[in-house]
Amino acid sequence: MDLKDQLKQLFPDHELSEAEENAEYEEKQPWMQKEPLLCKYERRKGSPTTIIEGYTGTAEDFKILAKELKTTLGVGGSFKKNQIILQGDYRNEIMDLLKDRGFKVKRVGG
Repeated sequence: MDLKDQLKQLFPDHELSEAEENAEYEEKQPWMQKEPLLCKYERRKGSPTTIIEGYTGTAEDFKILAKELKTTLGVGGSFKKNQIILQGDYRNEIMDLLKDRGFKVKRVGG
């Protein structure tokens, strides 16, 4: 049960206004940018690695995006120095996911 359901049980008569619903929706959307994200492939210590960089929004939004990518693909990774580092070569899948979310993506290398 999430917080919204708990509040609904405590205050059953309260109705969300349209502005509150729109504000809640806007908080979940990451900032879209004009420049494309760069999706690179590298080998680090012999292991394939996919690196995403070039995001100009807040670091928190980029961290949220990193977590979504890791859980969707089921891979490990990290967020360091304004880069999303994912284990494995998932450039095609990542580019498709980011394009579906509305980002412009540019493939670098290979």
